[in-house]
Amino acid sequence: MAETPKAPAHLRAATRKWFKTVLADYDLDGHHVRLLTLAAEAWDQAQTAREVLDREGQTFIDRWGQPKERPECGILQAARISFARLIRELALDVAEPPEAPRPPRTPDYGSRR
Repeated sequence: MAETPKAPAHLRAATRKWFKTVLADYDLDGHHVRLLTLAAEAWDQAQTAREVLDREGQTFIDRWGQPKERPECGILQAARISFARLIRELALDVAEPPEAPRPPRTPDYGSRR
């Protein structure tokens, strides 16, 4: 019988707790544990970016005196999207896993419906 994976030490305490809860509640294969790890890391990135934005604001003044968006805005957005996609991929919130993977979106430039 395989050993239960441990939560990565670099995760925040609350995220490690969530990681352990998911492992206890779901029977995950090795590749799913890796996706769970990536989701936990994305969550922590989002939290770190949120803390900076709460402290520093969403903009800063550049050397020419113009307001610019803080890089943490993009980090927060990317981390949120990554987390949501990884959780969807793990299908933790559905009773039955999907039969087939979701096909990628392809642009349809010919028609606008």
